[in-house]
Amino acid sequence: MPSIAAMFAARVPRYTSYPTAPHFHDGITASTYREWLAALPYGAPLSLYLHVPFCDTLCWFCGCNTTVVNSYSPVAGYLEFMEREINAVADALKPGHIVTHIHFGGGSPTLLRRGDLRRLDHVLRGRFAVADDAEIAIEIDPRGFGADMAEALRDIGVTRASIGLQDSDPVVQRAINRIQPDEVTANTVHLLRGVGISALNIDLIYGLPHQTAAGLEKTIETALTLDPDRLAIFGYAHVPHFKKHQSLIPEAALPGVEERFVQAEAAQALLAARGYVPIGIDHFAKPGDALAAAWAQGRLARNFQGYTTDTAPALIGLGASAIGALPDGYVQNFADVPSWRAALSRGELPVAKGVALGAEDRMRGALIERLMCDLEADIDAIAEAFGFTRSALADSLTALEPFLRDGIATLDGGRLTIPHEWRAATRLICAAFDSYLEAGMRKHAVAV
Repeated sequence: MPSIAAMFAARVPRYTSYPTAPHFHDGITASTYREWLAALPYGAPLSLYLHVPFCDTLCWFCGCNTTVVNSYSPVAGYLEFMEREINAVADALKPGHIVTHIHFGGGSPTLLRRGDLRRLDHVLRGRFAVADDAEIAIEIDPRGFGADMAEALRDIGVTRASIGLQDSDPVVQRAINRIQPDEVTANTVHLLRGVGISALNIDLIYGLPHQTAAGLEKTIETALTLDPDRLAIFGYAHVPHFKKHQSLIPEAALPGVEERFVQAEAAQALLAARGYVPIGIDHFAKPGDALAAAWAQGRLARNFQGYTTDTAPALIGLGASAIGALPDGYVQNFADVPSWRAALSRGELPVAKGVALGAEDRMRGALIERLMCDLEADIDAIAEAFGFTRSALADSLTALEPFLRDGIATLDGGRLTIPHEWRAATRLICAAFDSYLEAGMRKHAVAV
């Protein structure tokens, strides 16, 4: 068996889509997207993602598409064009669709002013029929979060909030340029619960500079005092060749691959001991949470926001850099705000690139999603569902042989299973089924 360092040093995707974003291309245009939107069946459920690419400070670990602003005027101007995009997308769709999920991400969507958030919600609900029981989720930066914003989130019907904590150690916080005292996070939780928003997630990161397994455990203990329904513990993706600001983090301060593995395992052990159910590779939920129920019933899904109960056949991305997932393929908007805005000014949907899905893409994508969600997949059944036999995956099965030999995965008939103790190797197993991987490998982070 190879060493942990050798095994997990491989650079592989997080598989929030298949094919993954490095393989999107400009052959998918606004016209393509318009056709795909129009082809959605009447009444098909929709999920909406709204991207707000602004922050008031830059966290050096950040891998998101965001820009630091010193005044509110760029944000206000951005919202005007987001309204145009909402209208353009709604015009391209058949009537009758019901929105079952809305997710506000960023950047920092809570940078929006209360009136603007209400206005955006009004435009959305004016153009889309939002289900009474829709999940409306938002990502929150606790720094600067106040009672006024908590009330605004209540006003627009937010049902779930994801709170960014990352790490509670002041040394780590200074190294990533995110100073966030524990009382700031606790106050955010208090304000949210005070207005009736009780479904709370906390986001943490391992693999940060100066971070240790013991320090991460202290951060988790701090998070648990807030009694979250879910926790997500992501591995820091250090890709300074792709995100230049990450070069501000000295590589000598980063934990090595073996230490990252130890941190991930320590987090899982601690949360399991506290009664949280491991979901996929990096999420944890209380046993009564909807995510845990979806996992137990084989209904867990994965999209660009991570693990989800959202099973709508179409995810519409709105805003600069936002990605949409439709039955026909993926589309991504222009990442830079000026290009996104210019396309909307021309009356065009602001699509920069994407990829159309072939039958083999769908088959491999379904297999990868089940492995990422369930840590197991029936290869033969999935292949047959898309008109293939196991022979179409011969190269992938050959690539799996070292994992099977070392017990990192098992293959019983057509059922491929990743033992719980090798949960951290899931992305490596999935990569065996990725026929595009080699061309985009440099853009990915290490496997743990």
